[in-house]
Amino acid sequence: MCEVGTRPPLAAERGEPPGGATAAERCRDMGEQPIFTTRAHVFQIDPSTKKNWVPASKQAVTVSYFYDSTRNSYRIISVDGAKVIINSTITPNMTFTKTSQKFGQWADSRANTVFGLGFPSEQQLTKFAEKFQEVKEAAKLARDRSQEKIETSSNHSQESGRETPSSTRASSVNGTDDEKASHGGPAEAHLKSENDKLKIALAQSSSNVKKWETELQTLRESNARLTTALQESAASIEHWKKQFSACKEENDQLRSKIEELEEQCNEINKEKERNAQLSRRLQELETELQDKELELEELRKQGEIIPQLMSECESVSQQLQAAEKKNKDLEEKVRTLRTEVEESKHRQTNLKTELKNFLDVLDGKIDELHDFRQGLSKLGVDN
Repeated sequence: MCEVGTRPPLAAERGEPPGGATAAERCRDMGEQPIFTTRAHVFQIDPSTKKNWVPASKQAVTVSYFYDSTRNSYRIISVDGAKVIINSTITPNMTFTKTSQKFGQWADSRANTVFGLGFPSEQQLTKFAEKFQEVKEAAKLARDRSQEKIETSSNHSQESGRETPSSTRASSVNGTDDEKASHGGPAEAHLKSENDKLKIALAQSSSNVKKWETELQTLRESNARLTTALQESAASIEHWKKQFSACKEENDQLRSKIEELEEQCNEINKEKERNAQLSRRLQELETELQDKELELEELRKQGEIIPQLMSECESVSQQLQAAEKKNKDLEEKVRTLRTEVEESKHRQTNLKTELKNFLDVLDGKIDELHDFRQGLSKLGVDN
């Protein structure tokens, strides 16, 4: 098997040309063969927080399943350049979990970390998960066969121990002391050898049980941390939901305010129409005033041309005075109308200023709501 936890020497350090053997080729040379290969982005859990993912590769790298026929074991290996970023021996207690359509993870208690893989497609993730389950079952079958061999060896040793005294007794009856020595010596040596093998197997079995218990405890702790992280994420989502509801209520209030302002704008338009009518009336009055002035000028000319018609001139003078008085009244009306028009324009300007300020505030609120929605979407993707 390849070395674990050490950096493989570079080709220049080994004195090999740049086209030397890769890490996968060295593993094959040492008895391991790749049985499945894919490409994915590799991540590891942050050891300080146990929550965030830390990229182990800058780009997609090759991830392979290797089978060691000499030790009957399976490993997941990934190498980025000269650095081994995944070296995980698969045990029957491991579980590969799909956390999204293109991302999956598994915990390795021996490496004391959690590995994550991001695949380009959901199909590749499914193939990797199926292969993980297949290899896991094969590892479990290999463990069961190993235990059966240990039990068979133990039973065989016990049967040899029970059969040895009878054969010794038979040789004692039928043979001499030299024959007993020649038959009893190899049997005792064989029994001792079997007992030594049984002790070694039992010691290895006890050691494996302790390792599995340690792995189980590590997995339980990892599950507890993941459960805590999930609860915190759920609480955070509830908090964002409340903020979203508050923003939605505020948005409804702003819409109501906009409707009120639209009604005010309609009133402003009506006021504009009234102002237009007053302007047209003012023009009519000015035209009428000009006509009266022309009429007055004609009357003056008639008074100069026909001096004998004094009486008529006096009558014309009276009419002129009446016209002048009427003219003054009209001028007063014109001034009143102009004053009203100025006041209407002033009110219209104030309403436009207030509407512009409100629209600026509304744009700011809409931008804040947009940023909030983007933050909420990002949080949903991370989860």
